[in-house]
Amino acid sequence: MRIVIAGGHGQIALRLERLLAARGDEVAGIIRKAEQADDLREAGAEPVVLDLESASVEEVAERLRGADAAVFAAGAGPGSGAARKDTVDKAAAILFADAAVRAGVRRFLIVSSMGADAGHQGNEIFDVYLRAKGEADDYVRSLDGLDWTILRPGALTDDAGKGLVRLEAHTGRGPVPRDDVAAVLAELVDTPATSGLTLELIAGSAPVSVAVKSVAGN
Repeated sequence: MRIVIAGGHGQIALRLERLLAARGDEVAGIIRKAEQADDLREAGAEPVVLDLESASVEEVAERLRGADAAVFAAGAGPGSGAARKDTVDKAAAILFADAAVRAGVRRFLIVSSMGADAGHQGNEIFDVYLRAKGEADDYVRSLDGLDWTILRPGALTDDAGKGLVRLEAHTGRGPVPRDDVAAVLAELVDTPATSGLTLELIAGSAPVSVAVKSVAGN
């Protein structure tokens, strides 16, 4: 498969790139800064320099043409202000989804957040973030041209992944290693039967492949 990942230098994305490349997939990661390219090459991914905050739909679609799947794993990051929650976490996700439709890439995964909700109340930065992620999720769900899966991890940690998770429509809050988020994404890319599902993810007791097969109805 050829898989294009938005936010290709993110902590989850780099882990995902390594997993996909190791199993023989062709991976490209969209990055904002050329100096991040070597990290992607080291992970086995082709770096594609493109700023999703200023690119047009056609420019992004051009990078997506020929792909079998697209993964939105970009984020403004914890140090960013409210404005970038809208331009990255919401607007860039919408742009990437529209570009996937235009490029004919049906399989689409979006890394969202536990608690994402377009109707979330509050004015703190994290409130704005949850609203932005919720609005992006709602938009992706509205697109008939995508076979989408939305993944909403709990509190992300840098603990070594155990490959044991809880993946359900509603898990309740909890932590999850970034390693295991990447492992679940790699499995979801390959499991189109999870299309149309919004899934929460925390650490648990089910092996990743078993957890994905379970939600896919296998």
